[in-house]
Amino acid sequence: MWSLSNPTDAQLQSLRASESGRDCTYSCVGATAYNERPIGFDLDENRAVLGCGDKVFETACAALRGWQQFPPNWTRIYPQSAPIENSQTIIVVIRSLGIWWINSARIVYVVGEHGPPRRFGFAYGTLPAHVECGEERFMIEMAADGTVSYVLHAISKPRMLLTQLGYPIVRRLQKRFVRESQAAMLAAVAQRP
Repeated sequence: MWSLSNPTDAQLQSLRASESGRDCTYSCVGATAYNERPIGFDLDENRAVLGCGDKVFETACAALRGWQQFPPNWTRIYPQSAPIENSQTIIVVIRSLGIWWINSARIVYVVGEHGPPRRFGFAYGTLPAHVECGEERFMIEMAADGTVSYVLHAISKPRMLLTQLGYPIVRRLQKRFVRESQAAMLAAVAQRP
């Protein structure tokens, strides 16, 4: 969905309510948990080292729980306070090219492993009110040596005619999101007390 004006919270809540009972738009739900690349999907995996140690890990996990991985200058999550739990429906609003793109998604799994490696994260999958089709996993990972990384793993393909026609632009926006999401997580860790 798209809009020429910034959607109101009431509009986003209405969309969230209507999307909550709908199925994901792809059949391979959970594919990112197994690092699979389904036929016809693009696969993207990106990793950024955030630092080292338990404090960095806990701070990064808190940032992920607060949806801080979404660059605030052109993206937002509704509701911002949505808990990271299975079956939670969220709305991702993206402003690009003067248009607000309104996308629905559902958390399809949550990861909490004590390791090593120690991991916390989740994946969400696309719902019918999303311009793309696929799944994205957001993960904080602490290796045995204490190195903490932020890992993005996504499978995607265009779902609507507009995203099919503009797919080179969509791919550039995906790469921009990765860069700015990594920067947001680095900033969140740097601000820890």
